[in-house]
Formats: sequence, structure tokens, C-alpha cells
Amino acid sequence: MSHPTTSPVPRPVTPPEVLLTAPAPASPADDTLSVTRGPELRGNAAATGMLDLFEDWARRTPDALAVIDGGRTWTYRQIDAAADETAAALRDRVGTGDLVGVCLDRSAALVVAAVAIARLGAVYLPLGPRPGERRVEAVTEDLDVACLIGAPAVLPARHRTAGHVPLALPEGGVNPAGAVVAAFAPSRPGALRAPHGAFYAVLTSGSTGRPKAVVVAEPALGTLLDWYRAETALAPGDRQSLLIGVAFDPHLMELWAGLTSGAALVPAPDDVRWDTGALTSWWREAAVSVAVAATPMVEPLLERPWPQGLVLRHLVVGGDRMRRRPGADVTATVHNAYGPAEATVVTTTYAMRAADAGAEGPGAPPIGTPVPGVTVVVTGPDGRPVARGEEGELRVGGSGLALGYVDPELTALRFTAPAPGVELPGVDRLYRTGDRVRMRRDGVLEFLGRLDNQVKISGVRIEPAEVEAALEKDPAVLGAVVTAPRGPGGAVRLVAYVRLAPGASVSEQTLLEAARAWLPEQAVPSAVRIVDAFPLDANGKVDRAGLARDAAAPAAGDRADAPEGATAGERVVLDAVRDLLSRPATVLTDDFATIGGTSIVAARLLAVIEQRTGVRLRAPEFLRQPDLGAVAALVDRRREAARRTGA
Repeated sequence: MSHPTTSPVPRPVTPPEVLLTAPAPASPADDTLSVTRGPELRGNAAATGMLDLFEDWARRTPDALAVIDGGRTWTYRQIDAAADETAAALRDRVGTGDLVGVCLDRSAALVVAAVAIARLGAVYLPLGPRPGERRVEAVTEDLDVACLIGAPAVLPARHRTAGHVPLALPEGGVNPAGAVVAAFAPSRPGALRAPHGAFYAVLTSGSTGRPKAVVVAEPALGTLLDWYRAETALAPGDRQSLLIGVAFDPHLMELWAGLTSGAALVPAPDDVRWDTGALTSWWREAAVSVAVAATPMVEPLLERPWPQGLVLRHLVVGGDRMRRRPGADVTATVHNAYGPAEATVVTTTYAMRAADAGAEGPGAPPIGTPVPGVTVVVTGPDGRPVARGEEGELRVGGSGLALGYVDPELTALRFTAPAPGVELPGVDRLYRTGDRVRMRRDGVLEFLGRLDNQVKISGVRIEPAEVEAALEKDPAVLGAVVTAPRGPGGAVRLVAYVRLAPGASVSEQTLLEAARAWLPEQAVPSAVRIVDAFPLDANGKVDRAGLARDAAAPAAGDRADAPEGATAGERVVLDAVRDLLSRPATVLTDDFATIGGTSIVAARLLAVIEQRTGVRLRAPEFLRQPDLGAVAALVDRRREAARRTGA
């Protein structure tokens, strides 16, 4: 089958069984305090399990498309049958409550695996297609993972040599996995099981240097999906994106929103996550009508005229602080979504429509009001609500909360009872987000920043301590300190300072390569600086603020000149990469990925090249180039070709 046509998708009517009421204070006396709860879902379907809703669509519309994966399609009947076959293959060794790690990319195979795991009553643990061998080893040492599902080549050594059960998952598509197995390796002594009632678990950064697993029950995700379907009117005939990286929890909202609404899921090819031009082209060619995307990918789209020919009507954006509002030409409703994994993907949202453009001025949009099932409280240091208009820490309660972490001791630290004397109907525990916010008089929340050292890189929460621990695993490293300076454009990057053991000799590049095995892509520092000693503050502690200032300061003395006789393309590429990575010594023989380039930085680089030269490179051709010199040569050739044709 060719690419889906771009014929408009008819806008479905909001399902009558799920209606929203307005957000309300937690009690009538609370309208002056920073407390509010989400709207009620009248006649909500959260009591119906997500698997039941999927199976209902498979019975009612068996021949409707469930997945459109590149040139291949699968109906609800086919996905249902493949999930049955996969569950049967695993049933003798996977049972209720067992954690199952999934090392697959966005694909029909992933969808079938998710349904099969739900059918077994097991706990879905998404790790992504390239999870990092050391990282997965750490996870399977800490957690009692029954098996890993993926291509043998991406599994850690212990699982590559373990018992394998071949799985007949769908093949092909835009992100093909090849032959997939379920790999069973013995659990380590003391490994933790998921708590009772878990539906899925996701990994978040941990201050101990090892990732921690957040566990969510089905009703929490079900309530969120009731809101999502009501807000977006997602229904049969729609095409829902499957765009978010599989290791991150928003992809569960995408996946199950499509399957529980009778819509078709459309997995995104990997290059659209690097290139905003490719993203909008994919939306158009795949006729995506409802999408979820990371903030850093969407903001560049809001800086230019909105693409024409899209049938996209709802765009849910999250993962990082949003600094721009959609203009009057944006034809989709843009939802600025906020939410930690500990509160089931989305906690608050703020919808922006073209008709509202300019209504609140040009500043950063707020993070909005809570979704159904969620109560939000802005508290002072004593845990009590502050008056509206005052700053404080955001705490979240209600049915949208996760069960907690797999580690019960960590759960007890972060999920606590409301302060004595604070009455919050239906709320017996609150999650401390560590985020600094302010609630306006109308109950809308504004995000102000973090209260701790945690940072967000490309929408992913990162604990600097986890990055430090990864670097310190090298025996040549005595200690590491990771800072997170913010560049002139507001983008945050990680810079690591490392002290080596006496007599040790190791390059910055070698340290970066070793760290990649332990960390997700977003947590790999853009630069490593080897120092003789760390500066200390007046209290004798490492002066992290001083290191952050040093990392943010331009190091003009280290800036390598462009080669004599450098071409225009070489100068543009070098200047852009040096600025984006704050790595002034970058030279043309450097490889983009090995000097700290990530997918989000690549997207910004491609945008800068297009802006300065008029040459639009696509992500796949950019990634094929062996070094920056080859990228520059490609830019020069395109410019010369355009000059000759008069384009």
C-alpha cells in the first residue's frame, strides 16, 4: 500500500458517554487558596478496562484499520489475533503482575506486544529499541523482570544467551525490528516485583545513579484517556500519531487512546523526530488528525507560518517548558500539557486555539488546570496551601496518581499524606513534584522552574547525579560533577567536569562513549572537561553554581578558527554546531553524534542551516554523513545546484 491519502478526515462528534464539567475548587472555601481539582467526568468509562474497550472495537469494527505503519496496514481483527498468538506463546512463563521489558520501536509489533501483555495481566515496561546495554542490565538487576521482548542484538549479554521464545509479531513498517524473541534470564536475588494492580511501569532518572521505576494502575490511565477522547473527539475515522519515544510514558497515552477509540495508530518514522520539516510532511502525508509531540519539536513550528494542507485538529504538547503561543494561522488546537510520570502522563493542560491568539499577550503560556481525577495544591515549606498568586511547590493528588515506585521506601518519601488540618476531599496522599509554580486567581497554574537540581533535557527529566554516577564507573575517574547551563536561546545542555585518578590518561571522547551505555540519549553530556580539582564554595562544598557559570561562559580562547579558505557551508555548519553545543573547539573532522549531538540538537541544527543558507537537509541524509565536513560539503553542493537552476 502507498502512503495514506491526504483526504480530509471527518471530524467525529464528542462521544456522548463522556462529558466534562468545569474545574472546581477542592471545597467552596478554597477559592482563595491555591487548591483546585479537575472537572468531573459524567458517565465516564474508566470503570471499563482498556483491554475491554479495545476488544469491543475489535468485535464491532473488525475490518477497521488499527495500525497504518508505512506501506502496511493491520485491522483491529488482525491486531487482536496477533496479540492472542503472542499471549499464548508467553502464557506458560509470564503471569499476572510480572514485569515484561519491551525493547521495540514504534510499530505494529509494539502495539501487538502491548495488547498481549495486558491480556496476560502482566506489567508493560517500555525500554525502547536502543535502551543501552548497561542501563538494561542495571534495570534487570534491580527489578524482577520476567522477560525482555526485542531483537536479540539489542538485548544485554545475559539475555542474549538466555532461553528464547520466538514471537510472531508483525513485520515491516517504518521502524522494523526484524526477528523478535522473548528472552528469559533468571532474576537476581532481592530484585523487586511490581506492586499489586500495576498496569505499566516507566523508568525515570534516579539520584542514586540508577533509574527508578514508576508504576501506574489501569484506572489512572483509563481516567486520563476518558479526558483525552472527550477533549479531542478521537473516534473511528481518525488517525492518532504514535510519535513519542517508546521509553517515555506519553507513548502509552498515544497507543491506548487510539486502541480504545476505534481510531488508527500511525507509527512515525524515526527521522521525523529530528526534523520539523519532516514532521509536518509526515503529518500531511499520513493524514494524522490527533497528535502528541515533544515541546522542543513543536516550538520551531510556532515561529514560522503554520504548514498548509494538514488535517491535524488537536496537538498535545509536553515534556518541557513551552515558551511560545500558537499564532492566528495555526489550524489545530494546541494543548500545553504538564505532568510527571508519577501522576500518569498529564496532570494539567491549557488549550490554545487560533481564535484566542493574542488574548493573553506574547508571554509563555501557563500549564493550565487539572484534568479529571486530579487535585493540585500549591504549598509552602510546611506543606499547607498558599494563597492564590503566591509561589510554592506543586503537589498532586487524586485518582490520577501512580501507585508509586517499585521501591516502597522511595514511594514513602515522595508520596505523602496532606499536612495536618488540610482537608482535600477524595485525596489521601500527594506527590511532591519539586516544581515551583503559581496559581492565578482563576485557578490556572503558571510554571516557574524547579526547586531542586533536577533538569529537563529535550523533555526528559534528568538527575545530574545519575550522569555523574555513569561517568564515575570508569576506574580512571575519581569524581564527576555535572552542570546544566542554559544557552542564550533558553536551551539547556549538560556539561560534565571530571577529575582523573593519578596517572590516569583518558580522553573526553572515551568518557562520553562509555557513558552512553548507561544513559538515555538526552542524559549524555554535550561536553566533558577534565580538571585538576573542583572549585569549592565558602562552605567547603563543590561550587556547582561557579561551574555552571563557567560552562555557560563563552570560551573564546578555545575557539578554533575555520580553516583558511573555508567555504560558506563550512563556516555555517561550524558556527552553528559550536553555538548549539557550546563547544567552541569543534572542527570539521568531528562526528556530530560523538561530540554530544542529540536528536533535538540535530533538529535545531537543520533549522539553522536552512535559515542561513536556504538549504533544507533531511535527517536521514544528515545522519549518513561521516563528519561535519561532509555535512558542509553537502550544503555547498545544494547551494551551487540551486544557484545554477536559479531556484
